[in-house]
Amino acid sequence: MSKRNIEQENWITYLLSLSRMVYLFPAAVKGIGGSKWGYINEQAKFVLPPKYERAGDFQENGLAVVRVNNLAGIINSDGYFIVEPKYDSISPFKEGRAAVIDEEGFKVIDESGKVITSKSYSFIGEYHGGRAVAADTTSDGGYLYGYLNRRGKEVIPLSYESASDFQDGKALVKIKGGNYALIDLTGKVVKSYPYPFVDDYGEGTLAFRESNDGKWGYIDESGKVRIDPQFTGTQPFVDGRAVVQTSDTYGLINREGKFTIKPNFNTLLNLGEGRYALGKAIDRERPYIGSKYAIADSDGRIYTGFTLNGVSSYKDGIASAYNDETTFFIDKRGRRVDYLPKVNGSGSLSFDKSFIKGDIDLRILYFDKGGKLVWKQNTKIPLNDDYSVIENKFKPNKDYLVYYPQIKGVKDQEKINQTLKDLAGVKPIPQHTQLESSYTGDFDVSYYKNHLVVIEINGYDYPFGAAHGMPVKKYAHIDLKLGKIYQLKDLFRPKSDYVKVISQIVEEQIKNDEQYSYVFPDSYKGIKADQPFFISEGALNIYFEPYEIAPYAAGFPTFTIPFKELSSIINHRGEFWLSFH
Repeated sequence: MSKRNIEQENWITYLLSLSRMVYLFPAAVKGIGGSKWGYINEQAKFVLPPKYERAGDFQENGLAVVRVNNLAGIINSDGYFIVEPKYDSISPFKEGRAAVIDEEGFKVIDESGKVITSKSYSFIGEYHGGRAVAADTTSDGGYLYGYLNRRGKEVIPLSYESASDFQDGKALVKIKGGNYALIDLTGKVVKSYPYPFVDDYGEGTLAFRESNDGKWGYIDESGKVRIDPQFTGTQPFVDGRAVVQTSDTYGLINREGKFTIKPNFNTLLNLGEGRYALGKAIDRERPYIGSKYAIADSDGRIYTGFTLNGVSSYKDGIASAYNDETTFFIDKRGRRVDYLPKVNGSGSLSFDKSFIKGDIDLRILYFDKGGKLVWKQNTKIPLNDDYSVIENKFKPNKDYLVYYPQIKGVKDQEKINQTLKDLAGVKPIPQHTQLESSYTGDFDVSYYKNHLVVIEINGYDYPFGAAHGMPVKKYAHIDLKLGKIYQLKDLFRPKSDYVKVISQIVEEQIKNDEQYSYVFPDSYKGIKADQPFFISEGALNIYFEPYEIAPYAAGFPTFTIPFKELSSIINHRGEFWLSFH
């Protein structure tokens, strides 16, 4: 057989394999106990049932990361576990390797799930060019960095104060107590640099500062100054251009240091394929609020007005963008691509095998290549034949989004549903006014038994410019037959000192259970009569707000008390107790 015929036969075999390939897509179903994830096929039918807490995309190696019982594992396309759920997290595979984290630290696994590192590390990055950055802590609380090869071995010892990923067989490191240097794949120093700061290695160029408080310029790999120090911030060169900062604004320079886009912008993003997003501050006096973006090329030609709130990277001449109202595709001149989907809401659209995937307003959608919607998450949660919880969306402003519950069939339905709207944050919000913070809210049906439904309402309020936002958590305990919303006191016998009893139990848990060691000393003073709580199977759960008795990172400190410990004060004939017994 001739070489041409062999190549033709191989191409036909490849095309046939593609036609037999089964593509799977992560999708969520909202139900009692929260959302569960599974995988749908190209007919938008579940082939791997929704049973995971989270489900990642299937990667090119046919594997996907899923979460069960708050632990990460790896499945194949048949749903079999290649790695049982046992890790805190698993990174995407890169060069056939993935970093995993457990109670011991970072490790590396291969595509069979085998751990190939002989020890755990404080950090392991992605593989680039057969090397991954790894780090361990030092006795003084710092870090020393080195590199692992694809067999998980320390091919370059952990001896550097900082280390970058390899590019074209070279990486930038800071030698302990010394200078910055470029090293090769064996750790050999190619060139060292006598500057206090060197960074942003890319395309044979590095950013540098001559003094601790000096400005940034660029040198080449030989150490020759190519662009004199003049910038307050730099980024690596990509495709012959680099984003730089002068004072509080951003611009774009070429390899000679000439501005192709003048530094007049609040934000400047490299979108790839020779395109950039130029950001003008929504409020010049408060630039931290955000930007409106226009599309420009690397020579400074601006193709659009400043109308976009966000835009993704370009791929094959197309990018996803959104404004105050809709998400859509744009071409390289910033024009909307009419034959592709346009979706109400903010987020991103991307090509995902045979579908177009939308991540819009915190929900996943799938469209066929013709733009027809083929799958979206359910908005009705049936409780039984008489009752159901309906998801409603409230988005009066680009920075205010709430999914709130409404119950169908409950007694005093209008009153109950208005209370749920109020709890969820449905309130008058100006439509075209710039808010001082962004707010997102959602809910779960956390518990349902007999005729009691417990709805968890959660949210996140982020004041623009703040270090972090504040999470929100509330619970509504609703008697579907009586149309009542119960409070903590309703669970207990009249005149019982439930506050004292629960306070003592929580105090004992703080003293004796190591999981509560994060509680601030002397901060716990007991519970309030209207203490936040929620019912779960067989137990009462008492919780506190962030910062109330523990650090912000602890979230909502929660204490679970089995009902049997409270039996002497529970009103077993009360409406609340009987609603779920």
